[in-house]
Amino acid sequence: MRVLVIGSGGREHVISYKLSLSPRVTKLYCAPGNGGIASIAECVPIKATDIDQIVAFAKSESIDLVFVAPEDPLALGLVDRLREAQIRVFGPTAAAALIEASKAYSKDLMKRYNIPTARYEIFDSESKALAYLESQSMPIVIKADGLALGKGVIIAQTLDEAKEAVHSMFSEKKFGQAGDVVVIEECLNGPELTILAFADGETAIPMVSSRDHKRALDNDLGKNTGGMGAITPGADLSEEDELFINEKIIDATILALKQEGRPFEGVIYFGLMLTPEGPKVIEYNARFGDPEAQAILPRLRNDLLDIVDACIDHRLSEVVLDFKPGASCCVVMASGGYPDAYETGYEIFGIEESGCLVFQAGTKLVSGRPVTSGGRVLCVYAESENLDDAIEKSYESVQKIHFNNAHYRTDIGRTGK
Repeated sequence: MRVLVIGSGGREHVISYKLSLSPRVTKLYCAPGNGGIASIAECVPIKATDIDQIVAFAKSESIDLVFVAPEDPLALGLVDRLREAQIRVFGPTAAAALIEASKAYSKDLMKRYNIPTARYEIFDSESKALAYLESQSMPIVIKADGLALGKGVIIAQTLDEAKEAVHSMFSEKKFGQAGDVVVIEECLNGPELTILAFADGETAIPMVSSRDHKRALDNDLGKNTGGMGAITPGADLSEEDELFINEKIIDATILALKQEGRPFEGVIYFGLMLTPEGPKVIEYNARFGDPEAQAILPRLRNDLLDIVDACIDHRLSEVVLDFKPGASCCVVMASGGYPDAYETGYEIFGIEESGCLVFQAGTKLVSGRPVTSGGRVLCVYAESENLDDAIEKSYESVQKIHFNNAHYRTDIGRTGK
C-alpha cells in the first residue's frame, strides 16, 4: 500500500515509524514531514493545511491511504475532501472533529448526553463574561472556543487574572478568531489522565492510559505548552473507575456523536480529571495527542495499518489491541524560550548515540545534518518493566543529546502523581 501521513511533528514521526513497520506498506510519504521522518518516508513539501494540494498529490501518486494526524486539517475538512475524491482516509470528518474545534460545542454535547464534565457557561461578549466572573469563586478556567495549538486554556487563580484572560481573548485577540467565543468553567481538582481510543463510528477501543505534562517548567509551573512529556500508564485506575470511563465517557461520547449525525472515525482523545466525585472530561481532541502518541504507540504490538483498516471498514469490534507490558516515558526537548519566542537553526548532536527511540518534531535537515526548526524539537522515548526505570532510561538518553539553548523538564512522570 502507498500511504501518505499528514503533519510534521513528533506525533507524525511515531505514526510514520509504526506504519513503516507494516509489511503491507510499500511506499510511505509524509506532508510536509520533518528531518527525522525523512529517514523513513519521502517528505513532500506540502503544508498540512493545503487541502487542494494534498488531494491533488494523493490522486497523482495513486495513494491508497491518507492518515490525517493534526487538528487543523481535520477541522478544515481534509477528510471530507479526500472522501469526495474517493481516496481512502483515516480521521474524523470536520463535523465529527468539531468536538475539538469548538469547546463550546463539546461542552454542550456533554451536557445534552449527561457525560460528566465541569460546570460551565459560554460567552460571546466580554462584558457578559466579566459580569459573570464577579459572582464566581477562584480559581476558574477560561478557554478559547477554537483551536489554539493547545495553549488556549488559562487557569486563573484570582479574579484579576480571570478578567485579564477574558480581556486578552476578546479585546486583544490573543488567540484570533478562536477567542471570539469563550467558555468559563469550574476548576476541577484531582490527577489528570489521558485516554486515547480508536473509533469506527460505532465502536471505540481504548489504548493504554497516559499522562501529559502541559506546563513549560518543572513542578507544573510556567505557561501551557503543546506538552513537555508523557508517561504510560497515566494512573493506576480502579476497576470501578475503568468501567465508568469506558461506559459513561468513551462509549457515551461515541454514541452521542452518532446520534448527532457526526459519527466519529479515527482516534479520539479524552482528557480526564479523576475528581473526588469520579472521572470527568476536561477536553476532547479529535486525534492523537502529542506527545501522548510518542509514549503510547511504541508499546503497541499490533500492525497499526490493520487497526486503521478496521476503523475505516467499521469492523473495529473484531480487533484486540495488544500492548507490551510495563511502562514508558517520553521527554520533550524544546528550544529555549518555548512557548514564547525562541531561536532556531542550531545543529543537534547525539541522537544516534542516545540509545533510545527519538521522535523528531521541530527539525529539518541541512546538508544532511539535523538542525532545530521549531519550539518542541525532539521527544526521547524509553520503556521498561516499571515506570521509574522508564523515566530513568529516558533521562539518561536526554543527557546524550545536545543543541544550543535546549530546554526540558526534569520531572516528567515524577510530578502530579
